[in-house]
Amino acid sequence: MRKLSVIALIAWASLWQGAHATVVLVETNLGDFEINLYDDTTPKTVENFLSYVNSGAYEQTAIHRLVKGFVMQTGGYYLGEDNLLAAVETDPAVENEPVYSNVRGTIAMAKLGGDANSATSQWFINLADNSGNLDAQNGGFTVFGQVTGTGMEIIDAIAAQPNYYLNSTFAQTPVKDYTEADEAAETPITVDNLIYIEQITIVNTETNTAIKLTRPLTTYEQTEQPTDGNSASGSSGGAFSYAWLLFAAAISLFRRK
Repeated sequence: MRKLSVIALIAWASLWQGAHATVVLVETNLGDFEINLYDDTTPKTVENFLSYVNSGAYEQTAIHRLVKGFVMQTGGYYLGEDNLLAAVETDPAVENEPVYSNVRGTIAMAKLGGDANSATSQWFINLADNSGNLDAQNGGFTVFGQVTGTGMEIIDAIAAQPNYYLNSTFAQTPVKDYTEADEAAETPITVDNLIYIEQITIVNTETNTAIKLTRPLTTYEQTEQPTDGNSASGSSGGAFSYAWLLFAAAISLFRRK
């Protein structure tokens, strides 16, 4: 009887541990959405992400990169004063944990090109099924959560905003409330035109609704693959050493179709 009780206790503990998943609410100035994090299968990456959440580092972080039909990226820069963007202070890079495919609606860590273990604060949302590209590139991009419910409607609405070249660092930045007339008049884009995350908060730590939300990674290989110009690595995908960047100075604006 005692032996059976011990076995039952171990089984219960195993089920309890497997039931742990974190859900976060992402509030933006264009709408809110929830993300279910994969605590059990990508624990280091989730812990890294939540450390930025808990510290408030993601408050007022700009969505600084949008590649139509590919990815939408954030986590690197927050809104500062006088039309400046400040670089988020980063923690040490986290070890890569490629488990799931980069399908539409999943979130993954951005990183430096040629360095699989360089992810810090920046992350992106897959706007399409990018598994054939990102699963096989730069050691695979770690998917550590998935947008749930009707959240992709908000994300698609953000992704529908026009892109502008602001400078070499912010080459594909989505903006709002900026018209063709504003562009023709060369009206400077300011932080008021940016789309940004107001805050991220944890709303659930008890129910593992992340199970079977996305398919296991199937295309991953330890070799570099052609990317056709679509990469989540590179200058927009890793940590920067810039402290403060002049954002809306005398820049030549043009719309990125």
